[in-house]
Amino acid sequence: MSTHELYTAPVSRETWNVPLAGDSRFTWEYDEGRDRLLNLYQKGKDKQWDAVKRIDWSLDVDPANPLGLPDQANAIYGTPYWEKMNDRERGELRLHLTSWQFSQFLHGEQGAMITGARIVETVPDLDAKFYSATQTMDEARHVELFGKFLHEKLELVYPINDNLRSLLDDTLSDSRWDMPYLGMQVLIEGLALAAFGLVRDMTTAELPKQMLTYVMQDEARHVAFGRLALRDHYRELTDTERREREEFVIEGCYLMRDRFQGLEVWENFGIPRDEASRLARESEYMKIFQSLLFSRIVPCVKDIGLWSERVQNAYADMGVLEMSKGDLEALMAQDEELADRLDAERFAAEEAARREEVDAVIAEAASA
Repeated sequence: MSTHELYTAPVSRETWNVPLAGDSRFTWEYDEGRDRLLNLYQKGKDKQWDAVKRIDWSLDVDPANPLGLPDQANAIYGTPYWEKMNDRERGELRLHLTSWQFSQFLHGEQGAMITGARIVETVPDLDAKFYSATQTMDEARHVELFGKFLHEKLELVYPINDNLRSLLDDTLSDSRWDMPYLGMQVLIEGLALAAFGLVRDMTTAELPKQMLTYVMQDEARHVAFGRLALRDHYRELTDTERREREEFVIEGCYLMRDRFQGLEVWENFGIPRDEASRLARESEYMKIFQSLLFSRIVPCVKDIGLWSERVQNAYADMGVLEMSKGDLEALMAQDEELADRLDAERFAAEEAARREEVDAVIAEAASA
């Protein structure tokens, strides 16, 4: 089935074309490289996996509550809009909210795949080209995975959110080689990683938990890549260059903050956009959710050296300045550990089931 048959609103069948900007850079230095970046490249090769085989696609998803979340996680819970809904309508709303969220994950991952390929082309250092090539493959796998989930399990897709589209456009149309790093690896990927983690930790549904746990194992490396590549480069910036990048970060973070309000969903359920935005801002759940979305971005921005008073004031205005104290290394280590633990639990259970099946066949043969 064509994705266009599943979209909640008409989407152009023409491709979205972002003009190419910047130079394609070759390097003739093949020996030298930064050890930490080359180690990350090695891990990227070692950790490749197949989205068809590693995910248990036989698991069912409840269309009335695909993530198994409590009603309190809904931004309009307790409002007159919620009280007027019957059980069927509330189930339909949960389906649309999940579809909207995972659709943005899907569109963002395609953006990450294209940005990864762009970085291979434009970055001047071979070690960064090596790693970004593995990331491009990772992102292709994530596009495959989220697309399969939306097509086969939810059968509903939302168009790309305007805020995400705007940031992708700014990221990909800039001619400076470091801007795709900053826009994608730090802002878009950092926010996505936090959103993945929040859903992974809250969902009681096994399939989305598996998907996000394994995707996060990849994404943690991607954010680390952006930090390593930009940290050295940004030490050499002029004041003007630094200010330009800080303004990009500030504008991008405001776009990303508003991206997760899901206004398109509320409009589909008859709630005016301004009213939906107000309800989202006043929702205690959404306040917590939006602040936690910056748990990966803020400490990363600080780490790469874009930490002027203007940037700090913007984060204070968003209510996320305290996130600068977060331990990125610990968070990424946890992402790795959770994926490895899930593998161990799943494959141990599968091995036990195979042993039981073999024992049953042997017992049946013996009795015969």
